[in-house]
Amino acid sequence: MTNGRKDRSARTPIAQLRRALDRGKPKRLRHILRETHPAKAAAILESLPVDQRRAVWRAVDSRTRTGIGAYLPSNLLPELDDKPLPTLPEEDTKPEGMTELESLREALEQDRPERIRDLLQGAHAGKIAALLEALPSSERGAVWALLGKETAGKVLVHLHETVRRGLVERTPMPDLIATVSGMELDDLVDLIQDLSASTGRALLQALDEEKARNIRLMLSYPEDSAGGLMNTDFISVRADVTLNAVLRYLRLFEELPDHTDKLMVVDLDGHYRGVLRIKRLLTTQPGKRVESIMETDFEPVPVDLPVHDIAMRFEDEDLISVPVTGEDGMLRGRITIDDVVDVIRDEADRTIMGAAGLGTEEDMFAPVLTNARRRALWLGINLVTAFLAAWVIGLFEGTLQKIVALAVLMPIVASMGGIAGSQTLTLMIRGMALGNIQKGNTALVLFKEIGIGILNGLLWALVVGALAWVWFGNAEIGGIIAIAILLNLICASLAGVTIPLSLRWMGIDPALAGSVVLTTVTDVVGFLAFLGLATLLLL
Repeated sequence: MTNGRKDRSARTPIAQLRRALDRGKPKRLRHILRETHPAKAAAILESLPVDQRRAVWRAVDSRTRTGIGAYLPSNLLPELDDKPLPTLPEEDTKPEGMTELESLREALEQDRPERIRDLLQGAHAGKIAALLEALPSSERGAVWALLGKETAGKVLVHLHETVRRGLVERTPMPDLIATVSGMELDDLVDLIQDLSASTGRALLQALDEEKARNIRLMLSYPEDSAGGLMNTDFISVRADVTLNAVLRYLRLFEELPDHTDKLMVVDLDGHYRGVLRIKRLLTTQPGKRVESIMETDFEPVPVDLPVHDIAMRFEDEDLISVPVTGEDGMLRGRITIDDVVDVIRDEADRTIMGAAGLGTEEDMFAPVLTNARRRALWLGINLVTAFLAAWVIGLFEGTLQKIVALAVLMPIVASMGGIAGSQTLTLMIRGMALGNIQKGNTALVLFKEIGIGILNGLLWALVVGALAWVWFGNAEIGGIIAIAILLNLICASLAGVTIPLSLRWMGIDPALAGSVVLTTVTDVVGFLAFLGLATLLLL
């Protein structure tokens, strides 16, 4: 018993503080006071002798000093400040002109964990996530280990799935459970889906029964559906109760779920009836019943609705949240704007990365071998298409040997067609993503783009043809390249419309494969038209 009491007392903040003072360890002092509540730290300072009190006061940084000073008696502050205080230690300041990332990497290189904590203290979780993603993978673990459990849980929500998976997989399970304990259910579902099967299963088994049951329900729906996106943190009320009863019910909560702009109205069996907006609840006489001011025409989203359609509805109606119902009309959950923003961002990432033949899981600082393997496939596909274009050129080898000017002008035809096709392709992919291009208007888009191709083809055919005539002094070459450019721009416009539609019909993401197919079409058509016409007319 006595030994146990001694051991516990040795671990108290004041005992640790005195031990750090005796051993002359200012870093340890700063760490102890930073991890102690300011009110408790102030009480510790009051219990110390004057000389030790001043030594501790001068060892801490200005931020910690300000927090503790708010709890100190006013008569102690002059005593602590009766001598000039030193400036912040060099390790707690950021050299002028250095970015946060540079300061963070410098602290890592110098193995200064306290400095790293200072840099990240008070920073928004999204900012810490951005810094982690900007670090090489070998340095992320060191910073991740220094984050508090609550902060780490918030940071996980903002991390790219590849980076998040890498950090979580090397976190011990007890620490991981403590980290995710404060996460919302939909964020936990996203996390478990990103993990390996064994890690996700172990994490799910470690959660409390009710939370695990809700997560399993959400995991049973496809990831890209309303069920996979929804959260179960909604507040529901019945239509036959008074607004006063609703207000009393809300006061039982410590805080409302995030983005609560409306309450869900259900019947006794949990079937969805409508919504009660918070602003109506607060501005209506409390004696009225919910059914008198609820909105019965506010449509919920089916649990199997694709997330793309959900994002479109949020954009069209400026929504903050929307209820989710099952086939039986039962209220299953709700979707909030923060999750929809993530969907929109993911779709934008997929479009941008897909245009370069990359997946959204690409990590800039992943190992070289991993990134090289991911990119090799599309380089191989591009090589095949390049050989196809080279084969077309090879068919006219004799023509090129006799008329060297054709080899000089040939890249112009392919380049003009590629640019025109890319413009149309980009507009098509964007229109399809926004829902502006559907079955009822594809023909209109096709004829419009062909018209644009004809007009631009005529304009630039005249310009390039005239330049080629002046350059080589040959009107026939000028006419041939003019006709080839006109034909290629028309074909490029046609391909820019039909390729993404065809790829979507085949279940292939147009953003991922569209540019590769389009480049092949414009190269082959351009070379074939230019060299074929030259062979027919000049030889």
